[in-house]
Amino acid sequence: MPWWGVQAAQATSVAPAAAAAAHAANPFVGSSPYLNPDYVSEVQSQASADGSSAEAKVGAYQTAIWMDHIGAIAGDSSHLGLKAQLDKAETQAAGTTSPVEVEVVVYDLPGRDCAALASNGEIPATDAGLTQYESQYIDPIVAIEGASGYSNLRIVNFVEPDSLPNAVTNQSKSACAAATPYYEKGIAYALGKLHGIGSQIYNYLDIGHSGWLGWPNNMTGAGPEYAKVVQAATGGYATVDGFVSDTANTTPSDEPFLPNSNLTVGGQPLKSANFYQYNPYFDEHSYDEAMYSEFVSSGFPSSVGMIIDTSRNGWGGTSRPTSLNSSPTDVNSYVSANKVDLRPFRGDWCNVNGAGIGARPQANPYGSGDHVIADVWIKPPGESDGDYPSSSHSHGDPHCDPAGTQTDGNGGTYPTDAIPGYDVPAGQWFAFQFKQLVQNAYPALGGTTGGDTTPPSAPSGLTVASKTSSSVSLTWTASTDNVGVTGYDIYRGTTLAGTSATPSFTDTGLTASTQYSYTVKAFDAAGNLSSASSAVTATTSGGSTGGDTTPPSTPTNVTASGVTSTGATLSWSASTDNVGVAGYHVYRSGTLVGTTTTTSFADTGLTASTQYSYTVVAYDAAGNLSPASAAVSVTTSGGSTGGSGCAATYQIGSDWGSGFTANVTVTNTGTAPTKSWKVTWTWAGNQQVTSMWNAASQQSGHSETATSMAYNGAIAAGGNTTFGFQGTYSGSNANPTLTCSAS
Repeated sequence: MPWWGVQAAQATSVAPAAAAAAHAANPFVGSSPYLNPDYVSEVQSQASADGSSAEAKVGAYQTAIWMDHIGAIAGDSSHLGLKAQLDKAETQAAGTTSPVEVEVVVYDLPGRDCAALASNGEIPATDAGLTQYESQYIDPIVAIEGASGYSNLRIVNFVEPDSLPNAVTNQSKSACAAATPYYEKGIAYALGKLHGIGSQIYNYLDIGHSGWLGWPNNMTGAGPEYAKVVQAATGGYATVDGFVSDTANTTPSDEPFLPNSNLTVGGQPLKSANFYQYNPYFDEHSYDEAMYSEFVSSGFPSSVGMIIDTSRNGWGGTSRPTSLNSSPTDVNSYVSANKVDLRPFRGDWCNVNGAGIGARPQANPYGSGDHVIADVWIKPPGESDGDYPSSSHSHGDPHCDPAGTQTDGNGGTYPTDAIPGYDVPAGQWFAFQFKQLVQNAYPALGGTTGGDTTPPSAPSGLTVASKTSSSVSLTWTASTDNVGVTGYDIYRGTTLAGTSATPSFTDTGLTASTQYSYTVKAFDAAGNLSSASSAVTATTSGGSTGGDTTPPSTPTNVTASGVTSTGATLSWSASTDNVGVAGYHVYRSGTLVGTTTTTSFADTGLTASTQYSYTVVAYDAAGNLSPASAAVSVTTSGGSTGGSGCAATYQIGSDWGSGFTANVTVTNTGTAPTKSWKVTWTWAGNQQVTSMWNAASQQSGHSETATSMAYNGAIAAGGNTTFGFQGTYSGSNANPTLTCSAS
C-alpha cells in the first residue's frame, strides 16, 4: 500500500463525528477558526524574543496550512502533516458547539509559477508530471480530507495560487504556454475530486489580484478561461464555492481616498497615472466585485463568494495618508499623495518593504449583502516570499533582489522594493519582515491589551440625523467591547468616509440630490474590528426655488409585480408635498435607473435569477427630495416554466459525448423562506441520471424529479442553492425545461 493509503486508513481512526456538516452558504459565518500550531509557535517564539505583546496577538488569528509540496502532506519534524492538523481540529471541535473551519492551500501544479522563479514547484509540466500531481498529491489530500472522522469540519481549500491568471496573460512566455494545459487539467481534476468528498468541503479558486487581471481585456478573458476549467471538472460549477484574490500580495482591500478611477485631475483620469496604467481597479474590493459580475456572466452561479487575503495588505504606519489631499493638479502627483499602497511600482511582490498586516480574518467584512464574504490570512505573516540568486543561494528570483530593478512594459524602470539586507528562501521565517508587518499593521495591532482578539459588537441603530445639499449627519448606538471601544470607521458605500471617536459623524463635500448608503464598524485598542452595521441610505437635498425647502413625503407601499427573467414593474402610493410632487426617482441597488411622473415604473434589461433591491424618492418642482422609501427586493425568474415560490436554471457542466454533468440552481422567488423544494423535468432524449448530489433523484422513464435534502431545503427569500448530477445518453443531449415548486 502506498504511503497515502496508510494515511487515509489512519485518518479513519479519528473518533467519528456526530453528523456530516451541512454545506453553508458562507463557511466563515458561525464557525470557529482553527489555528495552525506550527505558525503559532513561530509567532510566539518571535514575540517572546522581542518582548512584544503586539507581535503575540498575531498568533491568535487563523492562517492557512500550505500543502506546497508532496512531502507537506505527511509533514516532517518541524511541520505537522495534513492528517495531524485535522486531528487537532477534531480535538478543538470536541470542545465547541460551532463547526471548526480549517483552511488548506492546494499548491503544487505541474510547472507551478511559470512566470516567476522564487516558488517553482517540484513537478514538471509534462504528461508524467500531471499523473504524479493527480496520484501522489491530489489523491492523498482527498483521501485524508475525505476520512469520515472529519465530516463535521468545514474544510476550506484555496486552490492553486498564481495559476490560471497565467493562462490569461502570460501565454507569450514559453514556460507558461507549455504549463497551461497541465494547469487546466490539474485544477479540473483537483476540483472534481475535492468536491466529491462531500458537503464539508469548500473550494475557492485563486484569481490573482487587481494589479494582474484588473485591466479590462484581462478581466474579460478570465471569465471564459475559468468557466472552461471548472466545467471540465466532475461536478462542474458546483465544485467551486467562490474565488480568492490577493493571495500573498500587498494590494490594499480599499483605497479610501481614491474611490473613483475616472476622476479627472489636470484633464486626465486617475487610472491613467503611471502607477495604474489605465487599470480601473485600484483595490481588491472593487476588483472582486467586478470579477464577481464577470464570472456570473460567464455561467457561474450567483451564489459564488469572493475572498480577500488581507495578511499583508494593511499599509499602515506613519506614511499612510489620513485624509484626502486635493491640492495636486496632475494625476501622478494626486495619486502619489493619496494612495495608501506605498509601493513605487504596482508589480512589486517579493518581501515588499514597508507593508503591514491588514484587516483581521472575519466573515462579511462589508456586510452580509456584499459579494466579498470574508477576509482571510492565507499567507502567514512573516514567512518569506522568496530569495534571489547569489553565491550562497543558487535558486531564486531576481524580483526578490533588493538591488534589482524591473520594468513596467512601457519604458518605466522601478526598484523591486524587496526588503534590503536579507535573502530568505520562500516559506522560511523572516523575522525582520514579521516585525515590520506588525509595526505597519492597519488597523493597528497595538500593544496594550495582551492577547485580546474579541471584536466589538456591531454598531446598531444607525440613523440619518440630518442632511443638507452637501452633507449627511449620522448617529448610532454605541458598541460594546471587553476592553472598550476606541472609535468607529464610517463607510460611504465601500469607501471609508472617515473615523469618529464618538457614535456620531457628519459626512461633508457631497453632491446635491444624490443618494448615499452608509455602514459603520467599531474598533478597539487592539485593532479588532466589528462586523458592519445595517446600512442606511440618505439622499442629499437639492436646490430650492422660491424659498421652498419642504421635501415631499416618503413614498410608501412600494411593491413589485410582473416579474420576469428580464424585468419587473414597481408601483407605490403617491407622495404629498406643499407645492405638489413633480415626479419620482427610482434606484436599483443604490443606482438611479429612471425617473417617472407617475406612481409606477418598469425596469427592464435585468439578469435572470438575480436579486435586486429598489427604493423610490419623490421630488418637487423646487428640487427638494423626499427620504428614500423602504427597500423592496425583487428576484427575477430563471429558466423554469412555473413553480410556486421558486425557479430553477439548468447548466451543462461537462459533456464527453456519451455522458455529461449538469448543475441546477434553485432560487427562492417568494417573499418567505422555503422549507423544501422540488424540481421536475422531462428528458427529450434517452438521458439517464446515474448519480446526483445535493438532491434526491427519482427517474421514471423520461420524467426526472429532484427533491431537496434535509440540509438545503430552506432557502431564504431571494436566495438560492445548487444541486448537480452525472448522466449518460446517446444521440442528442438537449437542455430540458425545468419546473420548480416549493413549500
